Amino acid sequence: MEKKQLTRRTFVAGAAVAGAAVAGASLLTGCKKAQAGGIFKYYVNEPSYIDVYNLQESEGTQVSSQIFDGLVDFDFKKEAIVPAAASKWEVSADATVFTFHLRQGATFHNGDPVTAADFKRGFERICNPNIAADPSEISYHLAQIKGYDEMFEKGTAKELSGVKAIDELTLEITLTAPYADFLLVLTHPALSPVPKAADDLKTFSEAPIGNGPFMIKGKWEHDQYIQVLRFDDYYGDKAYVDGIDFHIITEVETAFQEFKAGSLDFCQIAPGQIEECVAEYGESPDGWTAQPGQQSIIGPQSATYYLIINNSDPILKNQKLREAISYAINRQAICDVVFQGTRVPADGIIPPGIAGYRAGAWKTAVYDVEKAKAALAEAGYPDGKGLDTLKLSFNTGGGHDQIMRLIQGDLKSIGIETNLDSMEWAAYLSALAAGNIQMGRLGWIADYPIMENFLFSLFYTNNGDNYSRFSNKDADKGIMEARGITDDNQRVKAFQAVDDIIQAATPVAPVMFYRHSRVTSARVNDFFFGPNMIADMAHTWLS
Repeated sequence: MEKKQLTRRTFVAGAAVAGAAVAGASLLTGCKKAQAGGIFKYYVNEPSYIDVYNLQESEGTQVSSQIFDGLVDFDFKKEAIVPAAASKWEVSADATVFTFHLRQGATFHNGDPVTAADFKRGFERICNPNIAADPSEISYHLAQIKGYDEMFEKGTAKELSGVKAIDELTLEITLTAPYADFLLVLTHPALSPVPKAADDLKTFSEAPIGNGPFMIKGKWEHDQYIQVLRFDDYYGDKAYVDGIDFHIITEVETAFQEFKAGSLDFCQIAPGQIEECVAEYGESPDGWTAQPGQQSIIGPQSATYYLIINNSDPILKNQKLREAISYAINRQAICDVVFQGTRVPADGIIPPGIAGYRAGAWKTAVYDVEKAKAALAEAGYPDGKGLDTLKLSFNTGGGHDQIMRLIQGDLKSIGIETNLDSMEWAAYLSALAAGNIQMGRLGWIADYPIMENFLFSLFYTNNGDNYSRFSNKDADKGIMEARGITDDNQRVKAFQAVDDIIQAATPVAPVMFYRHSRVTSARVNDFFFGPNMIADMAHTWLS
């Protein structure tokens, strides 16, 4: 699962390079005038949700990030947090009170004005444990707001006491403790306003009404398409394209064939065809910006592909067994065979580009057959004897089957037998949430570019995205203490100490660090697909 998404900031390694490269790329088309018009044909897999209350994965985020705007955004070119629905803000000296001033005249797609109360409504939908049969999986992003425990955890309150609409255009957010990175949290696309129409959950979930540069046309036609049109009353830069057709296609190979036939403007490159694609369509110089003749986008993402190991499973709660599994994976072979060397083996859960990344941080995230066999013996299963066949699960689409087959072979080589178990994306997410996955693949793309977004999201006890069911009191305490440190360097060091606690238990097996594998058609200009896997469609144009 590509659980999403977003942003970068000035201390993130490589950000300056990205900004310079983007600026340079724009010079390539400086002599061409952007044209208005046309429908951009965009490939996605079937989303899980496009309603922001549960915007938990990459495919839905691709759609909703075009429909909704939060308070603030992150500009990769400026390498800074920038205004979005809020024109300005103030932060208290102790980083506990954040006050936002909304833009005057901004409206939702149905004409309703965007007010502070609409942000409060949006946040409280996310934190409402009774909003649907399946409450939000992403409420933890708001866990530090006053009143969260009473509302989401205990169910004793119907509102977030720490979110106040001071007046129509002034929103005040009060936290329970200092949180130096909270502005970055607010760049998450789920933390957007919703109009009163959102009270009709069934209708709104199929046709969300947002405040972003595009508005939905009709409704989500499941397993077929989602269409959005330019919102001409948008407060910001008006999009050049008339709209975006999100074509929902399950298999990457099928989508890539449709791209080659001219039916798509943007697509994932089919496994094993990256070199061929670069040769035919050219390569983006910076890895994120596509122009005609420079159409293959293969720049780095702030993301990690990893193997979930269910720590609550009666068999896999054995730490030595988890270590054996991690040591057994030939990460370089996966990168070479499936991705033709464009990806690199993961040596931890924190990817390069995130402040605090350390080479070799996770001791078991290396390929070492002898150590794998020794750990398996220590686990009580020498050469796999006495070990039940395990289930290795993954979602269909995205080329994950080839990766899982390679991992299956690696495990078999040390005596661990597995059965492959594939299912549709939505069903896979449900199985993960229910704890019904023994081992399975996941990808985590930074929601915001800090270590905390990986460590808190994936390993804090009972978090919605903690599908490994990992729980460690020292790690939990360390995360909460690190959050409140206002000095950047000291905060990073504190999170590195937490990372050491987590890696020592091998709750998951990091596999590789992502790079993009996307391509655009020859009619696409100034298309920026960031390290967060979000497209800047406001400045894209079609020739």
